[in-house]
Amino acid sequence: MWSKSRPSGSCGTLEFEITNYIIPIIYQPVLILSLHSALSNNNQSPSTKHKAQSTKHKAPSTNPSTPQHPMASSNFVDYVKIYVRSGKGGGGSSHFHRSKANPRGGPDGGDGGRGGHIIVRGDSQHWTLLHLRYTKHVIAGDGTSGSASLRTGAEGDDKYIDVPLGTVVRDAETNEIECEVTTHGEEHILVPGGRGGQGNDHFKTPTHQAPKYAQPGEPCQEGYKIFELKILADVGLVGFPNAGKSTLLSVLSAAKPEIASYAFTTLRPNLGIVSYRDGRSFVMADIPGIIEGASEGKGLGLRFLRHIERNSVLLFMVPADSKDIKKEYKILLNELKQYNPELLDKGRVLAVSKADLLDEEMTILLKKGLPKMPLVFISSHTQVGLTTLKDLLWKQIND
Repeated sequence: MWSKSRPSGSCGTLEFEITNYIIPIIYQPVLILSLHSALSNNNQSPSTKHKAQSTKHKAPSTNPSTPQHPMASSNFVDYVKIYVRSGKGGGGSSHFHRSKANPRGGPDGGDGGRGGHIIVRGDSQHWTLLHLRYTKHVIAGDGTSGSASLRTGAEGDDKYIDVPLGTVVRDAETNEIECEVTTHGEEHILVPGGRGGQGNDHFKTPTHQAPKYAQPGEPCQEGYKIFELKILADVGLVGFPNAGKSTLLSVLSAAKPEIASYAFTTLRPNLGIVSYRDGRSFVMADIPGIIEGASEGKGLGLRFLRHIERNSVLLFMVPADSKDIKKEYKILLNELKQYNPELLDKGRVLAVSKADLLDEEMTILLKKGLPKMPLVFISSHTQVGLTTLKDLLWKQIND
């Protein structure tokens, strides 16, 4: 039932009755539209409003059955393959000088510009090769041709590839190591640019004063290069899955690796800085667990064994609840030997983890059957033996 009235004033008031309610509103278009929207919502049934609200606040659904690669969510990238191409050199000019004063001048063709290099440069601000993950092609600029008046062509733009320290670059076809970056700002010309051709001025002789030819620029060089990162650390943790490596790293440093009670919890290397006495410190690296046959490609060991090559000291970790500590140590040592015999020349320390499971008598019995080498029983849970472990590692690092 509608009723309206207009009192005197610049802005009128509209009154209407809906189901015995009188609602005064300001007679403006925006407010009328708002009222219309509110009335439309009131006319909805309770089930419809509840469905609309649940749809609005519903979280995006995820399909737990969708398989994901274990490294898909990781930001650690230690292997990339990139196509690189240097610039080709500019051709020399075969120009002859011509002017009003000298209509038959001699050759004055300039040299062509050098093609751009592909240069690898060390950068301590990068820790992984993540920034190169989606870089598929790196192409340098071409040199320009020479011109008249002995003017040399412009050089092509060099292209720099910044890599973290510890990166090794290999040729994809021959697998030969082409360069290795270990210091900040270190540069290596990975693919040189083509040399610019000489102009005809270089070929004039007393008997051949007007050469009409010039040298073309050298072609570019191209190919696929493999970039591998080998972590630079003082101490590398070596052990079977669930030996307590990640737990030890989390206790000795501020690193927060993933820790769980199942095998292969660590899917990528983790670095931590371990504080020592008098403000000194050293870097410790935790790599995924090694299993028997890792040197042949089993498990994750083969992919990450290269990170051990840069460590000064190897810390072998075998849990105290192992069936045969000495046997497990020999298996780990053999896997390293099969992968790279030079790893056996590094300093070694054996740490028996989870020592809180042993009493004093059992500890003495186990020591008798273990190899004669720097040995310590530790517990990351109770922090027993950790100070002794630091002393042993520091001594091995500085020997």
